[in-house]
Amino acid sequence: MSADRVRDGHRIAELLASELESGASPDALAVIDADPEVEPVPEGALAYRVRDTAADEEIAAVYVQPDRAHVEFSVAPAAVAETAEAEGLRARPKAAHPPQTIVFVEDGAQAKWILPAFETALAGDGTDGNAFSEGAG
Repeated sequence: MSADRVRDGHRIAELLASELESGASPDALAVIDADPEVEPVPEGALAYRVRDTAADEEIAAVYVQPDRAHVEFSVAPAAVAETAEAEGLRARPKAAHPPQTIVFVEDGAQAKWILPAFETALAGDGTDGNAFSEGAG
């Protein structure tokens, strides 16, 4: 039934926002700076940011591409990558300072698969600078 899969980046980002805001700890995360009119582009257009409300810091940003969404995590990059890969998601480092991890959400069902990565980011302290070993990703 692959025809029923959601493979529109904008819609995937909407599903993810809904999951984040209605999760087991809905007060722990907040979707901020949302752009409901964002147009997907191949390199990714910023749809919204995700804030850890307890620590009052941004932990991720969600971007939309025509056929998927991706999340750029700015805290606990190694732990987030490990968690995402354990959930069957593709993750890779982003060349940034401080280090970041990009996790790809390629269909609507994966909006639930990435939730453990957000939990890991909430628990992380952002100090694990070596997100990947050489050749990984």
